Amino acid sequence: MRSNKERLAQAGLLELGGILIVAPLSAMLTGHDLASIGSLAVVMSTLAVIWSTVWNWMFDRWVPTRQRNMLQRITQALGFELGLVLVTVFLVAAWLEIGLWQALLLDLGFVAFFLVWAMIFNPLFDAVMTRLLARKAARERKHPSPHSMR
Repeated sequence: MRSNKERLAQAGLLELGGILIVAPLSAMLTGHDLASIGSLAVVMSTLAVIWSTVWNWMFDRWVPTRQRNMLQRITQALGFELGLVLVTVFLVAAWLEIGLWQALLLDLGFVAFFLVWAMIFNPLFDAVMTRLLARKAARERKHPSPHSMR
């Protein structure tokens, strides 16, 4: 199972990488200035980190393994995005002073981007964490700490 620290790192790194890609791209495609889109992206990412932490904690309870199949990965990503869009569509409309339809279309663009990004990022994150945790376990077996000798 993942620690809370690992969950926060996963969510934070996913969002940071996404912001660095999606903010300039969205500003260019929508005609809104980078400051407006960038600050909206930061607020949305803050909400996403909170929701991601909660969602991934719940998903880990339902599917308690790091070796997830493609259907499980798709379910994980879609569940996260659907929950997030229910909140953010109203935020996007108010922030950019656009109608709900335009906000929904823009939000769906964000969803499409982050869905693909999450499908790339999450397996890479799991692979890195699996290696790091295996190295840590090997070091602890080789050099046990005094606290683990009880």
